Amino acid sequence: MGALVLVAFWLMSLIWGLAEKARVAVGQEAEVRHEFEGLEVRRHTLEANLAELDTPRGKDEAIRTAFGVAKAGEELIVVVPRATSTATSTPGFWQRVRHWF
Repeated sequence: MGALVLVAFWLMSLIWGLAEKARVAVGQEAEVRHEFEGLEVRRHTLEANLAELDTPRGKDEAIRTAFGVAKAGEELIVVVPRATSTATSTPGFWQRVRHWF
């Protein structure tokens, strides 16, 4: 009778271990599926970028962006911010009095 109880506990521990491993596997499967979906989105983006670079306009844009070059006949426009003027104001009465001390 005691041996039967020990075998039952041993079998229950095995089943408990298998259930824990199954739970871990399901959690990892969800993580891997999420990672796979992210990689699929990245693959589609890279394929779109390659398709764009396969056109003459795409190559031209990539070269302009990477090396900062311009086509023949294009000119450079430099935008200069306006100079800020410093406003001079006359000091108030108390500022003049304080200046004496």
